[in-house]
Amino acid sequence: MIKEVQINEKLPLAQTIPLGLQHVFAMFGATVLVPFLTGLSPAVALLSSGLGTVVFLLLTKSKIPAYLGSSFAYIAALTYFVKDQHNLAAAMGGALTIGIIYIIMFLLMSAFGTDWIHKVVPPVVAGPVVAIIGLSLTPTAVGMAAANWYIAAFTLAAALLLSVYAKGFLKIIPILAAIIAGYIVAAIFGIVDFSKVAASFQQLFVFPVDLANWQFPSLNKEAILMMAPLAMVTIIEDLGHMIVLGNITHSDPVSDPGFHRVLAGNGLATVVASFLGGPPVTTYGENIGVLAVTRVYSTFNLWVAAIIAIVLSCFNPLQALIMSIPTAVMGGVTILLFGMIGAAGLRTLIESKVDLSETKNLIIVSVIFALGIGISNHGVAWATAVGIILNLILGKAKNEEDMESSNKAA
Repeated sequence: MIKEVQINEKLPLAQTIPLGLQHVFAMFGATVLVPFLTGLSPAVALLSSGLGTVVFLLLTKSKIPAYLGSSFAYIAALTYFVKDQHNLAAAMGGALTIGIIYIIMFLLMSAFGTDWIHKVVPPVVAGPVVAIIGLSLTPTAVGMAAANWYIAAFTLAAALLLSVYAKGFLKIIPILAAIIAGYIVAAIFGIVDFSKVAASFQQLFVFPVDLANWQFPSLNKEAILMMAPLAMVTIIEDLGHMIVLGNITHSDPVSDPGFHRVLAGNGLATVVASFLGGPPVTTYGENIGVLAVTRVYSTFNLWVAAIIAIVLSCFNPLQALIMSIPTAVMGGVTILLFGMIGAAGLRTLIESKVDLSETKNLIIVSVIFALGIGISNHGVAWATAVGIILNLILGKAKNEEDMESSNKAA
């Protein structure tokens, strides 16, 4: 069995750099997909994710091994203002508002504490929420794999075999090794497009932010009304990710360093992104999946990943090389990553000995699964909210019934 590397441990730099690069590969596709869809700059999105992760790690005291990438929750609003209205300042004003909402929530939780979170999100809620975070992402992974099932299957097989049978250092970089293997096979079959890689050498370094045309975020009323309500959705998703991380790393990030610090880190990172011209950022399930597969939880690796992302945003050849990875290759590895998150949720239910023969528990788990998988837009957030409400209502009803029984007995 592979030895776990704990959150505060540091591996030698020769091992840490490939591990950090593995996290970069995991987040890269989704992080640059958002700007491609919305009309923002992919290079700025990379810079925002790297700097945002640094901010997050600082504010969480390097106790949470999470990477922050472009959030999918705001794609529709960003597309409307950037692509359709050509109003980048308004879009960034909306992003700035999201960061401010996070910071306000941080202040409230700092004042009133976070102990209540465990009471409203017990294992019967946390387990299925963790599971659907992974399962709800699997259609995306399968869709990517469908670009070329043969390449995706080869890459997935490589990741599985390396995870189970590899020895030594290769055992803890199965995702990176599988991506490289899939890339080589794809190149042999002529699927990789090297034209942009070759062209990128004409200008090696460039600062991603266009300072000549930079605009201060504008507090546009329409942008704020479109984007601000979604902040509560991503806050709930962040809570789900922290529950997953706690389950995988055997820690309790909700209590230490505290969910309020998670909100502060994510909020300030989004504020930074808004001034750079990048999309709002959020914690990434892809990188949580890497932790689950490798069992290397060191936050130092995330520091290295953030630095690599910042360098990538300025160094054209490296950026172009990663952009040339076929979609099917990333689809193959993300099937494993997202599946591992789903399995982690089921493990929470088993290890917490949640009794599904009890009607209350069965109802809560059933509804969370149904909503989380069935709702296409923000299903995880809605399922989490409904699960919390059901737990409070049904729990209260059961307690009242027990109290009435006790009174009758007396």
